[in-house]
Amino acid sequence: MNKVTFTLDRETVQQIEQAAAHLALPKSQVVSRAVRDFYRRNSPLKEEERRERLRLFDELIAKIPLRPQSDVDRELKDIRASRHAIGRRSRME
Repeated sequence: MNKVTFTLDRETVQQIEQAAAHLALPKSQVVSRAVRDFYRRNSPLKEEERRERLRLFDELIAKIPLRPQSDVDRELKDIRASRHAIGRRSRME
């Protein structure tokens, strides 16, 4: 472990303190977790990860039905109407 000194704005310090209290962790662990999470989300993808995400995206896009929005709206309206009718029937019985 290395000891370092940073200058942070008051709001950031308060957020670190609140997170530490909420998680029952030392403030240094809260900062370490935050930095690891930031790095993980913002570091460039490896080529293999990038290709896998693109493959999954292409697979998902292919599953989107190609039909007019009016058909989708009509289907949703029918579903909502049938659910509403079922709800009323079950309360009356």
